Amino acid sequence: MKHPVWKMGGRITIDSSTLMNKGLEVIEAHWLFGLPPSRIDIYIHPESVIHSMIEFIDGTIMAQLSVADMRIPIQYALTYPDRLAVDGGSLSLDLLAVRPLHFQEPDTKRFPCLDLAREALAKGGAAPCALNAADEIAVEAFVSGRLRFSDIPRVIEKVVADSPTAVLDSLERVLECDRESRQRAREAVANLRGTQGRATAQ
Repeated sequence: MKHPVWKMGGRITIDSSTLMNKGLEVIEAHWLFGLPPSRIDIYIHPESVIHSMIEFIDGTIMAQLSVADMRIPIQYALTYPDRLAVDGGSLSLDLLAVRPLHFQEPDTKRFPCLDLAREALAKGGAAPCALNAADEIAVEAFVSGRLRFSDIPRVIEKVVADSPTAVLDSLERVLECDRESRQRAREAVANLRGTQGRATAQ
């Protein structure tokens, strides 16, 4: 529950360790910027200085850099299109103090939630809603000691696989999908616990 750089809530911290947070950001980027998933890449960047980059058709890249503090994006979301000083301007990024920056591709075998998020986006319909709901229930179960960390993606995969393909064309249908997905996730958690119990008893 202790992220080495960010100070975030419990679920987001766990989502960072499974990389589900990046999977959700792929879905967000697809809808916010109209980009096909094949044009959205994910890099592991341990220093957390560059938070996003966009490559233009001429090959140049524009990057967004800042200190790792969630107050900056939250405030910008609230004050857009204006930018205001955060904490009296104390969050300025000191480029001379920045360590060397590193990037690497994520290992989707170690972090299966990334592929689950991409698959949910490709499936469409209720799948992204089911993905988010199942993740929240699985993380909650892990934090409370009812689910192993390695079983988080198993719960999500089960719920997304069973999600309907119908388009969620109203808020009521979104909320209904969320409720049903959470219930299926709770059942999946219970089934996994039962399987683990029987394995232990043997």
